[in-house]
Amino acid sequence: MQDPEQLEFDPGSFSHQPVLLEECLEGLAIRPDGIYLDGTAGGAGHSRRIAEKLDAAAGGRLIALDQDPDAVCTATARLAGLPATVVRANFCQAARVLDELGIPQLNGVLLDLGVSSHQLDDAARGFSYRADAPLDMRMSQSGESAADLVNTLSREELSRILKEYGEEPYAWQIAGRIVEARAEEPITTTLQLAGIIASAMPPAERRKNKNPARRSFQALRIAVNHELDVLDQGLEALFEALAPGGRLCVITFHSLEDRLVKNKFRRWATACTCPPEFPVCVCGGKAKAKLITRKPIEAKPQELEENRRSRSAHLRVLEKCAETGA
Repeated sequence: MQDPEQLEFDPGSFSHQPVLLEECLEGLAIRPDGIYLDGTAGGAGHSRRIAEKLDAAAGGRLIALDQDPDAVCTATARLAGLPATVVRANFCQAARVLDELGIPQLNGVLLDLGVSSHQLDDAARGFSYRADAPLDMRMSQSGESAADLVNTLSREELSRILKEYGEEPYAWQIAGRIVEARAEEPITTTLQLAGIIASAMPPAERRKNKNPARRSFQALRIAVNHELDVLDQGLEALFEALAPGGRLCVITFHSLEDRLVKNKFRRWATACTCPPEFPVCVCGGKAKAKLITRKPIEAKPQELEENRRSRSAHLRVLEKCAETGA
């Protein structure tokens, strides 16, 4: 059932141009009778194309998840008439959702990580450092906001977040300036924060960096939404839910996400877990999966021209081995 606030949202306002669409469809190796999950439905760009390839009469079905109520409203409208079920949930909650729907296994999973075009374009959501709005950044529109973090966390914790999640070289200086600024008045808007961040950087850095707040805003968004923890937990749960031969496709947009996904995939695809100093294998381990993509797939030149968001996209694909018996 939709939340009351969703009824006031116009799905037509949710713009979404799916990234690496054809590559994702190929990576999923979709069977008409298969059951698939899109863990980040967004504007349903990927979801709709997946659902169109499924045969409901043969048992084909798509489960589309998103934690954003705007996305749930949009996906529900755009998937109407197709063999698809839309659920408001984070993909790390997929095990519970599948259990409630009576689905034991999946033939394929897609995750398109990061912030959707709609969330960035809607200034009111507070993700953008280019437009003034309340400092929010919550994908689920619930829980602690970015304003809560910048106004309450210590300088040490703010610095850690900016350095760890944004790889910001001026993390300590920015955190100090935030603490100084909030002592005078609460930091409540995006442009207010962007100005504070810029003021903490050397003039030469501000001149050469068109968007000095970019790394800090990324770091705060990751912290607000617990993105890396959610991704770590979600990948484990989704891999467990895959049927033998099922595919897991993940699109990342920054190095922290991609590194986490790459390491997970590599571990699942590694047979031997013996220490490297052992001359021969004694563990008798078997790989749980095989890598379909040794290197990440990137957007082709035409897509790069047509969709700016595709420039930093990396797609990795994994297939669960039948030998696992999962």
